[in-house]
Parts: sequence; C-alpha cells; structure tokens
Amino acid sequence: MNSQGPQQHSITEEAAEWAVRLHAGALSEQEQAELRQWIARDSRHEAALRFAEQTWAALGEVHKDDSVHRQRPSTAAIPVRRSHRRRPWQRAAAVALVLVVAGVGWVRGPDALLRMQADYVTRKGEVRTVHLADGSTVELDSASAIRLDYDGVQRGVSVLQGSAVFDVAPMAGEETRPFVVHSAGGQTRALGTRFVVEREGDGQAWVGVLQHSVMVSVQGAPTKGAAERIVEQGQAARYSPQDGVVSLDQFDIDRATSWRRGVLIFDRQPLAKVIEQLNRYRPGRVVLTNPDLGEREVSGVFRLDMLDTALGTLAHELQVQRLDLAGLSLIY
Repeated sequence: MNSQGPQQHSITEEAAEWAVRLHAGALSEQEQAELRQWIARDSRHEAALRFAEQTWAALGEVHKDDSVHRQRPSTAAIPVRRSHRRRPWQRAAAVALVLVVAGVGWVRGPDALLRMQADYVTRKGEVRTVHLADGSTVELDSASAIRLDYDGVQRGVSVLQGSAVFDVAPMAGEETRPFVVHSAGGQTRALGTRFVVEREGDGQAWVGVLQHSVMVSVQGAPTKGAAERIVEQGQAARYSPQDGVVSLDQFDIDRATSWRRGVLIFDRQPLAKVIEQLNRYRPGRVVLTNPDLGEREVSGVFRLDMLDTALGTLAHELQVQRLDLAGLSLIY
C-alpha cells in the first residue's frame, strides 16, 4: 500500500521539481534563497530532496561526477545565473520524477527511501559495527541507518533512523576536521571520543555521553530552552526545535545502550514501552490489544537472541494471553 498521505505527496512533488531545477544548471540568487527556506521549513524536505536527486541520477539522466549535492545552498559558493525562469521540459521532467518516486514508494514503502539515503543500514534484530576511513567506529543499533557526509570542512554523519554509538578518532596530525553528527534538526559535535545519538522522530533526538563531552545544538532559535549545551560524560540531553536542548537528569545511558551487550534491560517500565522496544528488535510485530495492560510495570533482562522466549515468559509472568498469527503476536 502506498504510504504517502496528501502532505507527503506534496513534499515529493516539490522535491522532484527542485531536483530537476538543480540538475538544469546553477540557481539564481532568488532561487537559492527559496530553496534554503523550503529546506528549513520542514525536517522532511531535505531527505525528500536527496531521494529525488538520487532517483534522478539512478535513471541515468546525469553522470555521478555531476552530483547536484555540489549545488546545494549549504555547501560552497554556487554559480549564479541571471534568469530563473523555468523551462517547460523541467516541469514535465519533475512530473515524471514524481511518478517514479511514487512508484518506488508503492512497491517498497518507506524502507526504499531510507536505503537510498543511507550508507549503512541494519535490519531488525541486527547490531553492526562500522569502521570509518578516519579511524572512527560506529556501532549501529537494530533498524538503524546513517549517512556519511565527510568533506573538507567536517567529518559529518547523519543519523537517519534508530540509534548509533560513535567512538571518534581525535583531531590530530593532518586530521583537523571536527566530527559532527546531524539528526532531527540538530547536531552533536564531538569534544571527546564516545557518545550515542538516537533519533526519536523527525524533530527530536537524544544524546548520551559515554566518554568526555559533546556540544549539542539545534538549528535556529528554539521556542524555549537553550539553543546549545555542552553535555559531559555520564550525562544525557534531548533536543527538539521547540524545546531546544534539555538535560535528562535521571537518564540511564548504560541501560539505554544495553543492546551493545546483547540484552535489553527494563526496570519498572510500562508494558506498552517494553512492547515498543521488542518490536524494534524482534521479527514480526507484537500488538497490545488491551490498552489498560499497557500501564503494567515490567522489570527484566532480555537477551536479543532469545526475544521470542522472553515474550512467552513475559506473558506468563503478567498472566496475560498471547495469540500468535503469521508475523503477528496479540497480547490481551
């Protein structure tokens, strides 16, 4: 089933038109400003534009060396042309591109968009360590994805989905670029070596520091709260465009990253939250059919390689019923 609603379809159309205009040649100053405003307006816009660009390139319309990423307003200076009048073929090409992008979404769903954007993706239940060219390493949690954006200015990484622990190679010798992780409208700049970033949605993420410290900031001025904050070892913070960067004083980073040790740890957590986590790691899907059960508290340590057994134990201990269907487990 096509997962695009009316709003998402409108974003797809706009992104396709921008992709075609970018490939057509250098933007005028007015167009550059319009594109910056469009990207800043919604956290989904940049991802949609990248997907449209990649789809266009995959169709063979442009050569790899002519990637439009060099023309983005956020990069170095962009050549300016005097006329920004759109040509008829550009509109036609944009319509065709929308049809292709929508077709991909129809066949493969949102996973297709994620995989086209990402450099590294983990499947549900998979935990993976990635070694980067600069000597840094990234531990990817289950169902997570990152994109590498290394350039001459910074060692950039974007967390597109899920959670990742970064062990950063320091700036030393010829390596003078800072290490910056972008996600959900904010960024985390390494001031030390090891930290975790988890994307909780399009406009929210949390950061925990395992060693040394980081600088966390949000794009633009938040409605309330701090626009940036230094987070020290053992501390955590959540950020969003509305609330800025907010300290999480009682946050247990070790428990939140227990997946690195092959387990999930719960301490008096609501059953609804536990099931949400199980669905992130276990094949199929668990559905809580009785919302009242969601408030029941759960404590325990579940091994990632035995989550089906853990689900059975959980149902037994809570004295609830479990019905298994094809790829679906009902708890009631």
